[in-house]
Amino acid sequence: MIVDAGSPVAHPSGMTDVVANAWRGLAQFLVALALCLMLPAWSLRYREAWVYVVVFGSCCVAITLYLQRHDLALLQRRLAAGPAAEREPRQQVIQLLASVAFLALFVLSALDHRFRWTTLPLATVIAGEALVMLGFLVIFFTFRENSYAAGNITTAEGQHVVSSGPYAIVRHPMYAGALIMLLGTPLALGSLWGLVAFGALVVVIVLRLLDEERLIEVR
Repeated sequence: MIVDAGSPVAHPSGMTDVVANAWRGLAQFLVALALCLMLPAWSLRYREAWVYVVVFGSCCVAITLYLQRHDLALLQRRLAAGPAAEREPRQQVIQLLASVAFLALFVLSALDHRFRWTTLPLATVIAGEALVMLGFLVIFFTFRENSYAAGNITTAEGQHVVSSGPYAIVRHPMYAGALIMLLGTPLALGSLWGLVAFGALVVVIVLRLLDEERLIEVR
């Protein structure tokens, strides 16, 4: 089943701007991600964080390259995300809460590293990185199967129900992949306290799913 829908696709002449905006946005996000980890940790010797940024960034680069070459329409749809991209006030609030919980995931993990609240063995950190990559892999297969997997909840002309690929296994594969990736994040960062923020994200994602189902039924 489709869990996300698309927004109007730009004219081909504007696709160059779409690609440039996508890479610019990714670069800015990765810089912000590194700052969200290094500043609370107050150290550049946060090895787990550097490895995480490289793994996270590499996965994002790989997916962006794929979309640039094979699905520019979806790449454009993915640029519209966050509270401002939502049309429904309730979804705007949910997305705002998701953004706060997402930020807390990194800040709590970094503070955990700084003050040594918890210490995880290397095997657990590696397992966390594996979960991050697995989550991104699920998201990639979702994008490959569903060109309407936008970052906001809208409907588009020509949209149809998708029941193949990962959709044959789970109704909301993109959210499933995101949860796997988010679960692995605090572990990859060597933190147990980060799991508190992960729990908050689970609640917010469930709220988004329930409201999304309501909106889809109405439309």
